[in-house]
Amino acid sequence: MNNVVQLSYFLAAVLFILGLKGMSSPKTARKGIVWAGVGMVIATVATFFKPDLHGATNYTLIVIAIGVAGVLAWYSARKVAMTDMPQMVALYNGMGGGAAAAIAAVELIKAVDSVGAEAMVRVREFAAAKDLTIEQAQVLIGGNSTVGHALGADVAILGLVGALIGTVAFTGSLVAWAKLDGRLKRNRLIPAQQLVNIVVFAAAIIFGIWSFYSDSLAVLVIFFALGLLFGVFMAVPIGGADMPVVISLFNALTGLAVGFEGYVLGNPAMIIAGTVVGAAGSLLTQLMAKAMNRPLTNVLFSGFGTTESAESEGPEGEMKEVQAEDAGIMMAYASQVIIVPGYGMAVAQAQHKIWEMVELLQDKGVTVKFAIHPVAGRMPGHMNVLLAEAGVPYDMIYDMEDINAEFATTDVALVIGANDVVNPAAKTDESSPIYGMPILNVSDAENVIVIKRGRGTGFSGVENHLFFADNTRMLFGDGQKVAGELVQVVKQF
Repeated sequence: MNNVVQLSYFLAAVLFILGLKGMSSPKTARKGIVWAGVGMVIATVATFFKPDLHGATNYTLIVIAIGVAGVLAWYSARKVAMTDMPQMVALYNGMGGGAAAAIAAVELIKAVDSVGAEAMVRVREFAAAKDLTIEQAQVLIGGNSTVGHALGADVAILGLVGALIGTVAFTGSLVAWAKLDGRLKRNRLIPAQQLVNIVVFAAAIIFGIWSFYSDSLAVLVIFFALGLLFGVFMAVPIGGADMPVVISLFNALTGLAVGFEGYVLGNPAMIIAGTVVGAAGSLLTQLMAKAMNRPLTNVLFSGFGTTESAESEGPEGEMKEVQAEDAGIMMAYASQVIIVPGYGMAVAQAQHKIWEMVELLQDKGVTVKFAIHPVAGRMPGHMNVLLAEAGVPYDMIYDMEDINAEFATTDVALVIGANDVVNPAAKTDESSPIYGMPILNVSDAENVIVIKRGRGTGFSGVENHLFFADNTRMLFGDGQKVAGELVQVVKQF
């Protein structure tokens, strides 16, 4: 039976890999999710047949956990609004990290208990053989009773490392969720936050090493507490503009934690799936940091987007407003229109109206394309998900490097809800916090129309020079309402 279980785990791991590969493209993402889901079902069912799983209590607890979690996940997934999808992703990342940390806690506590029981037997035998007191015998042989000795060096080390990574991913993801959901607006909890972070992390490492060389439950509890605390302290200073990178990072940490704990349990499905997710998440994190032209250390420690205003040279000129009728006519008579969506479109839930307008423009012979920046929105692929929900064909959606050259020959660039990713200050203002970040070359278009609710700055607090450019016109108002007005105008021409 054990061979069947291990084969099932291997099959599940293969399905996880195929699922992840499918999710790399919007065209195959749905199929990838199904494959990964089938793999998870196989791995879960196989667990019931593990030879070392016995007792009605264990089976009952597993069934209860699956039932409760399944119902909650089904309900929340059906009810969540697309604008809240980044929060759900952050929350589920945290649950994965928390689960890995819980596995580590169970195995480490079991090791502490076994060390204590075995040590006491050895102490009593040694005391009787040498005619010593219990206290004298404990002093002489107590050094052999450690978690590392009980689990083996490799299992203990990976268990402790996985525990630290899992706890950090758990609380860090919860903080990311709270920030994205507007429940947490603070950017530091205590003075000298970054210095305190270093101290807490160093303390967690020290207590992790101490846990390896001891059999103390108190030391282990402190180690876990420091990991949870560091996750909070790590995520709090990170600005909202960096949240897509942070969510991707915590996803990678969760995958690594699951892989390490899979080794502790001897579960190949967890090892392979966790390693693949960790590697993919790490690569995505690096790619997104590169897309912002910032090293990961700068993302984690700079607090980008946490100040109310950023120090940089202000743009010259003033914003020039346009009405929906003029903007609609401009697009109706254009040869090519490129639409640049951002988080503002998600908040306004304007994607359906935008797609309705696009269909009307296409009927008039206008070529329409969508341009997506790698860090647009509040999670990786956020804009792609929204556009797919509205029914936008995948071949109309272009990445930044594939479409940037086309802005120079585009009649109208329509920006809805995007801000920092189209700011020319990233190329022209060396004093700007976003200087050097690759952007969509919207300013190169003949005409630029920006749909924006108000005149405020973006999430980073940087004034957008594009809004003051001579070829830019501002169309103020709620994104969905304005898009509806544009639909009516385009229908008339």
